[in-house]
Amino acid sequence: MKRIIGLIIIVFTCVFFSRVSAGEKANIIVAQDGSGQFTNIQDAINSVPADNKQNVIILIRNGVYHEKLFITKSFITLVGEDRDSTRIIYAELRKNWNDQHHHERSWDWGSAVVNIDTFATDITLANLTVHNNYGTLHNDESHQFAVRGGGTRIIIINCNIIADGGDTLSLWNKKNGMYYHANCYFEGGVDYVCPRGWCYITDSKFYGHNLSASIWHDGDANINQKFVIRYSSFDGVQGFPLGRNHRDGQMFLLDCQFSQAMADRPIYWPTGSKTEWKWGDRHYYYNCHRDGGDYAWFKDNLETAATAPKQNDITAKWTFDGMWDPEETMPSVLPTVFLPRPRVGAFKVPNETTLLKWVPSRNAISHNVYFGKNDKLEFKGNQRENVFNPGTLKLKTKYVWRIDEVTETDTLNGPLWYFTTK
Repeated sequence: MKRIIGLIIIVFTCVFFSRVSAGEKANIIVAQDGSGQFTNIQDAINSVPADNKQNVIILIRNGVYHEKLFITKSFITLVGEDRDSTRIIYAELRKNWNDQHHHERSWDWGSAVVNIDTFATDITLANLTVHNNYGTLHNDESHQFAVRGGGTRIIIINCNIIADGGDTLSLWNKKNGMYYHANCYFEGGVDYVCPRGWCYITDSKFYGHNLSASIWHDGDANINQKFVIRYSSFDGVQGFPLGRNHRDGQMFLLDCQFSQAMADRPIYWPTGSKTEWKWGDRHYYYNCHRDGGDYAWFKDNLETAATAPKQNDITAKWTFDGMWDPEETMPSVLPTVFLPRPRVGAFKVPNETTLLKWVPSRNAISHNVYFGKNDKLEFKGNQRENVFNPGTLKLKTKYVWRIDEVTETDTLNGPLWYFTTK
């Protein structure tokens, strides 16, 4: 009897997850107009089996969803129809929540807009906006999470993560938490991006509304834990400081641009903190610049870090000490092609060993590859693989390429990418 019931559940789940629009590669659709399986996001999350082991894509149609979300299962992707038009907005002050729920499950659980369980893994947020707007409604800049949780292998791509107070993005699994974020916008008050464990952020924008710190890192559980930010920009109110550490942390900032408003203050240990840096000042920079002139404290100093890494060594895989390579294993969840490698604008690219790679769009069934030099694209063929070998390239030459995604119903033109060989 138990076996029969189990088979019924499996069949029902497969049928239920397959009821999506033709050509739409999503397991579940949420739409406020009733055109999907659910009209709210939490019900869609709750429908995923507790022992789920494969990525479930929950596509959220455009709209403003005034929901507080609880993610307690693994291998779940929440992807919006449009980054700016799919909005999850909820007003919650951390202090208020904890005062009212201190007797419940654990401290802070439920205090964010998106709450991720400590034991959840492989969670992806993509192409949407998460906003804790308590501060706007109540004129309060205290701690108010947009995303809060533990878990590990958490990806946030092509998202706006915003709070009207401190601790906007707080992923706090300090033992084995690993987090990857790309092409995002982060905004908030004090310590508004504050990971514990390992974190890699690339091609993102930061905006701070406070005079304490923008970024923060807790890496005191393991000397190898690190927070790496590449190809990103920082802005904020006049005199905003870059960062601080209440605990041991290790930060790397490479190829970052700081606005003129940034204060002349290195990443610092706050006076009165209960713990001090047992491993010393570990803040490293490469090719960072500030509008209006650089400060001496963010001059290039990678050679002083452990193992003296070169800038080309510092990748997502390197950040996670080889335990996770999200850029090679990232699921295809966005509506467009994503994450070109070599990255846009890369230079000194090897001329003999370079492969073109990309993350396919969610609905792609094949790819039209265009490649050429000196801004002249040539069609190279249609293929199913997301890797293309261009052969031996000329030295000191600019190459351009584009991937058009072929779906069941259309062909979507991709953006123009380029790189230069060494």
